[in-house]
Formats: sequence, structure tokens, C-alpha cells
Amino acid sequence: MRSRCLVYVLCLAMLNLGSPLVAQAELVSTLQAVEASTRAQDLAAVNAALARDEVRAQFEALGVEPAQIESRIAALTDAELRTLAGQMADMPAGADALAVIGIVFLVLLILEAVGVIDIFKKFP
Repeated sequence: MRSRCLVYVLCLAMLNLGSPLVAQAELVSTLQAVEASTRAQDLAAVNAALARDEVRAQFEALGVEPAQIESRIAALTDAELRTLAGQMADMPAGADALAVIGIVFLVLLILEAVGVIDIFKKFP
């Protein structure tokens, strides 16, 4: 009885080995490909600015942990990330690190108000 059950299971497994796997594919437009590369460039620009010691120190002074910064920057939409990177690119080098922090803080507050992220933990 036990060996017969084992034979049935093995036969069923052998039948499933021959079935083809399903692959999902779709066409990617040029616009989608460009937006994906633009997001990577914007993300690199924002992360490069946030990697500076002065910016990290200011975030820590405001009570924001470095792990939270990276996760929240990754959660930004393409438009928000493009806006943030554009504003950072327009700023003079090293002159307004506080403005960069203010912009990031403003974006985080907007995301909190919309309900995308939870910066301020709700206490019971």
C-alpha cells in the first residue's frame, strides 16, 4: 500500500517535469526604459548628496536614523525623486546643506501626511 502510493506520487512528479514553465513577457516602450534609467540617475544623485558627513550629522541632530533615510528615499515616486534631484542639482556646491535637509524633510512630511510612510509612530 505504501509503495503503491509512492509510485503514484513519483509518476505525477515525472509528468510535471515535462510540462513547460510559463513565462510572462511584455513590450517595454522607450519612454519606460528612459524613465527607469532616469530614476537610477536621480537616486544616485540624491544618495551622493545624502552620503556627505554634514548632511548625515544634521539628520542625526534632527533625530532621523540613517536606515530610515535610505528606505524613505527608496519609497519616493519617480516624480518626487526627479524634483528632489533637480533641486539639489541647482544648489551651489556645499553652500546650502541645510536647504537639502529641509527639502528632504519637507518631502518626508508630505509622504507622512498622504499616508505613504509612518514617520511618527502612533502611541497607544
